[in-house]
Amino acid sequence: MRKKRNYSRERVGDMKHESVAVGRFINYLMSDGKKSVAERVLYDAFDVIAKETKEKPLQIFEKALENVSPAVEVASKRVGGANYQVPREVRPERKFMLAVRWIILGARAKKGKPMAARLAEELIAASKNEGNAIKKKLDTHRMAEANRAFAHFSW
Repeated sequence: MRKKRNYSRERVGDMKHESVAVGRFINYLMSDGKKSVAERVLYDAFDVIAKETKEKPLQIFEKALENVSPAVEVASKRVGGANYQVPREVRPERKFMLAVRWIILGARAKKGKPMAARLAEELIAASKNEGNAIKKKLDTHRMAEANRAFAHFSW
């Protein structure tokens, strides 16, 4: 039986910026279906970014996503009874998803401040190529580089 085709869906942007990336980020940030809370957190983070950096928050956001997006990752492949970590190029949709996930996890890992302040901190750090999300990306790249010898197992 054939696999069901996965159709790419039409994505809608957020209300304020009309940006699809911001709308998707809000959806990833949301927990327990509370979208209004996630929107408030992100827009408050944007306000903090605008105050601290004196730049447009959307530019900082896009720069952070671009910096955190990984180029390669490793995928496990079983060959002759052994599992190999095979380096693979990352698809654009997955790049975005990983970048957003790492930024949010980096913000959630910090404690003692409101989520909006932590998220703003992580986005500013990521736009400057620092912070937890960038560390995660570099670890992923290092792992792929270390396993470059198994690239010929790529499928």
